[in-house]
Amino acid sequence: MTASRRLLLCAAISGFVTVALGAFGAHALRNTLTSDMLTVWQTGIQYQGLHTLAMLAIGLLSIQLPDACWIKRAGWLMLLGILLFSGSLYLMAVTGITMLGAITPFGGLSLLAGWTALGYALYRLPRTNGP
Repeated sequence: MTASRRLLLCAAISGFVTVALGAFGAHALRNTLTSDMLTVWQTGIQYQGLHTLAMLAIGLLSIQLPDACWIKRAGWLMLLGILLFSGSLYLMAVTGITMLGAITPFGGLSLLAGWTALGYALYRLPRTNGP
């Protein structure tokens, strides 16, 4: 399996997990978590959903541009960011261990690095004679 296909598979799994955790938060955790912790949970869902879509687009782009290694790096950085950022928020919400919030900024930095890598990859693409 190519790196592009692995990235697309990870995006599909992340999309499934996003919907499942969103439903779990809306139904099972609604009466269990405080409103603050439910907001933390929802923040994790929103960031995971957005960056899952970005991973999907990056995976498809990397199939079209197989030699653009920075595009693949962008996707893997976003996956790492989802795991650290959203994962730490989910764990913090359900356990109440607020020290887990110390992990969250590392996930945010990984997400930012992913967007930066994508921008760099697109900047480095060869110019064409088209529009």
